[in-house]
Amino acid sequence: MSKLGAQTPTVKASDRIVFELIKGGLTAARREMEAVITRTSMSPFIREKKDFFTAILNRDGELVVSTSLTLAGNLLDSVLKVYPIDTMIDGDVYWYNDPYFTNGAVSHLPDMVFITPVFSDERLVAFVECWGHLWDIGGAVPGSISPTATSVFQEGIMIPPVRIIRNGIRNEEVFRIFIQNTRFPDLLEGDLNSIMAACDLGKHRVEAIIKRHGSTALEQAFEEIIQQTQFAIESEISNRIPEGEWFFRDRIDSDAVTDDSYFIDLAMTHKSGHLSLDFSQTEKQATGPINFVMHDSVPKFMLGLFLTQLDPNVGMNAGFQRAISNVKTRPGSLLSPTSPAPLGLRSHSMFRVNSCLFGALAQATGGKSSAASPVYVLYYLRGKSSIGGEELCIEGLSVGYGARSFADGLDAVYYVAQENYPIEFAEMEFGVEIESFSFHKDSGGPGQFRGGCGIVRDVRVLLDEMTLGIRIDNCKYPAFGVNGGLSGGEGKVIINPDTSKSDELKPLSDGNKLKYGDLVRIITPGGGGWGSPFDRKASDVLNDVLDGKVSPKSAIEDYGVVLTKDQRQVNVLETAKKRKAASKSKKMFHRRDFYDATEDREDTYKT
Repeated sequence: MSKLGAQTPTVKASDRIVFELIKGGLTAARREMEAVITRTSMSPFIREKKDFFTAILNRDGELVVSTSLTLAGNLLDSVLKVYPIDTMIDGDVYWYNDPYFTNGAVSHLPDMVFITPVFSDERLVAFVECWGHLWDIGGAVPGSISPTATSVFQEGIMIPPVRIIRNGIRNEEVFRIFIQNTRFPDLLEGDLNSIMAACDLGKHRVEAIIKRHGSTALEQAFEEIIQQTQFAIESEISNRIPEGEWFFRDRIDSDAVTDDSYFIDLAMTHKSGHLSLDFSQTEKQATGPINFVMHDSVPKFMLGLFLTQLDPNVGMNAGFQRAISNVKTRPGSLLSPTSPAPLGLRSHSMFRVNSCLFGALAQATGGKSSAASPVYVLYYLRGKSSIGGEELCIEGLSVGYGARSFADGLDAVYYVAQENYPIEFAEMEFGVEIESFSFHKDSGGPGQFRGGCGIVRDVRVLLDEMTLGIRIDNCKYPAFGVNGGLSGGEGKVIINPDTSKSDELKPLSDGNKLKYGDLVRIITPGGGGWGSPFDRKASDVLNDVLDGKVSPKSAIEDYGVVLTKDQRQVNVLETAKKRKAASKSKKMFHRRDFYDATEDREDTYKT
């Protein structure tokens, strides 16, 4: 047991100096955990792409300090089902990845969660937690995730909550079972050691804070940190969302296994100071892997992130969860599927949850919400190296984000703070050559504030034979525009473009055969626009043309901006004439045409 002692602080935690010292120490500890993973992990998804998460929790499992990737449920509850608190001791580490057992605390199998308790004078006071997206955990295909999966058992090994380390000693038998179930054991072992080392460092850093300030001060600071966020969210809800009820529905192109589209449905109600989110009319669970075991904290964090996006002092923690009253789903639906429904592409549903929140907010606030953002894009290249080993390239590609009511959408963003592979790294690691990496021109939805642009990436295959798995959404249903803004552009994948062998692939597909010298062109979608394009500053449109984000044709047709012959200046007179003749729609949303939310909710969910 830890012998740090629950010291009585000489200054109460409410004292601003002590509070800020503790808060700063917790933030520094979490960042150090992050640095350990960045520097010591081995697989590209974690080391280069930064698909991992670090956090510090209070003794009840509530998030206190975390990253902006916080879209997870209570990470502790599922552990306590198996290991009650009174069975935990100093030096324990707990591990899991099962979305169904954990009720969405983790949302698909590659995300492995590790949790370490922190004690003071033999009393549990906190937890530190890390998770990372592992490169391959078995399953039907290398990389574990495939658009064609029809069962979660095809997506890799499932780990229920297990105590992988007891009193500082690792359970090697359990560890070896897991390592035996991957095609890349060296990478996986390195990643797991990296994540557990980060947990150990975080534990020692929190213990150091306890030694300096005492456990009572730490726990008081935990509560104050959470309350600061809670009160900030409650204030934003009270000031920005009037009482009432609003409905919105957004659609997913398909589940990859069938060609049928699916929808997420939201009823948002604000009454007597309580905000509730009802997703119970969402469509039934899918055959393919777009199902999402959504913990009720996920939409709470999404909404809280939007409402506080301009306040850097609001922390990402359980205050988001406390501030929103109720989230409802329906068992057997896309957002509450029953096992063994596949989950590998759950982000396609997750992003539509976010879009539904924006759609409801747009109606509640007279358009003062963001436009929709498309789902990020992934491709998988699988083959054999020259010496017969497995070759696997999994690359996440960025898209354009939806415009905001005060600014353009972000261009070329993958997901929150995650990063793209440097071209030099990809070429060295994966047996490919990156021949082009540019903006997808005209993909950002036109608006007073333009939607973010997607990208175009040309990948040349340098192995004799490979197969390609691809997941691009928002092709049938592009990201919608808001308050007069137009929808974003669609994505696509083309093999050997601009040749007689050109072939456009199904956007959600796997097993597409490639050979040496084939070129894969991946074009990702853009975000929706906000406000009428004819209200955008002509100088901003000109700058977009010069930057390669908007074509001269779109400048005229979508924005009413006429350029001079050399396309380097605005023809002010002709632009004024063009814009004067334009008409504006009174409908709130746009997806290829303008519509109101009620026009998209005429059918009911399928049973």
